[in-house]
Amino acid sequence: MGVPFDYAPDRPDHIDAILNGLDRYNPETTNIFQEYVTEQCESKSYDCYANLALLKLYQFNPHLTKDETITNILVKSLTVFPSPDFSLALHLLPPHILTPVSASSSLPAAGDAPLSEAVQKLNVLNNLLGQASYSQFWSTLDSDDLYADLIADVAGFEELIRIRIALTISHSVREIERSALESWLGMQGASFEKFISGVCGWDIQDNTVKIPLNKENEAKGTIVRENVKMDQFSRVIRRAYEQAS
Repeated sequence: MGVPFDYAPDRPDHIDAILNGLDRYNPETTNIFQEYVTEQCESKSYDCYANLALLKLYQFNPHLTKDETITNILVKSLTVFPSPDFSLALHLLPPHILTPVSASSSLPAAGDAPLSEAVQKLNVLNNLLGQASYSQFWSTLDSDDLYADLIADVAGFEELIRIRIALTISHSVREIERSALESWLGMQGASFEKFISGVCGWDIQDNTVKIPLNKENEAKGTIVRENVKMDQFSRVIRRAYEQAS
């Protein structure tokens, strides 16, 4: 049985009480949810259900919206790809935020970019992860100082992304060239070896990284057995003759 969508192991009791009561629609709980988002960013925990509840409050009370909190929610949702959390959060934002910034307008400095531009840039990262364009993800992340500003509040962002990439890779293959994996994880040398052996628990043999067998990357033949009785054939043949006549 799968994990319920609204489940979060690290959710505090007072947040759980709000989410399961009418107070989740009370504007006065906005500050509580915003502080909870900050706590998630600092502690590497994650609660999609609570974050979506906050975005829904922003929909009903636009004057309470905090741009920084919105971008932090989106950045946190990137760390759990390939789940649909980023798209769920994106669809709770106002349409004007989702509109790309005009290329003809003069863009502000990275530190005070408009929310719309920030959301568009995070959406680019989300699309790259969804396309498994991991090398391009890292190069894009390093291409603009605005990205550094957007992920600054989320502790361990790059490590969390690397863990998710490694998990996705482990579902597909049992060995991979070291150079390819270095490119996909955006790291090389001793730091790469430490991550592979210490975090992933994989083996590096010459220029190849060996991934342990698991239920996802194990090659299994599929045997399909059908139990068809003779009387079923007779009914099919009889109906064919009846239709012909």
